[in-house]
Amino acid sequence: MLSNLDTMEQDGTFDMSDVVAPPVAHARFAIGDVVRHRLFDFRGVVFDIDPVFANSEEWYQAIPEEVRPRKDQPFYHLLAENAESSYIAYVSQQNLLKDDDGEPVHHPAISGLFDGFRDGRYNLRREHRH
Repeated sequence: MLSNLDTMEQDGTFDMSDVVAPPVAHARFAIGDVVRHRLFDFRGVVFDIDPVFANSEEWYQAIPEEVRPRKDQPFYHLLAENAESSYIAYVSQQNLLKDDDGEPVHHPAISGLFDGFRDGRYNLRREHRH
């Protein structure tokens, strides 16, 4: 039995060259890395990575167009801190820089996910590793 794809290939209505693969995005940062936002004054530790944008369209449209990041890049979930508070941030790769401060991040959720801070990065707890 032929699938619709097989039928389309046989009758010439479908050409595999019409298929465009999504771009391959490579994450610059890893879980446990300490990073700093390129535009805003906050830093954080990476606790999850989406290979491409995976938040709501409403969230995305709320970002001013002149600073809105591309969707086709890794986005990082951060346990973040600034001078006033600790929070969770969702940030595009283009807006993150490696934090060379060498200091730990002071977020209350860190001890639940990570087991210590060594050599400028956090080590994921064994029970959270895949």
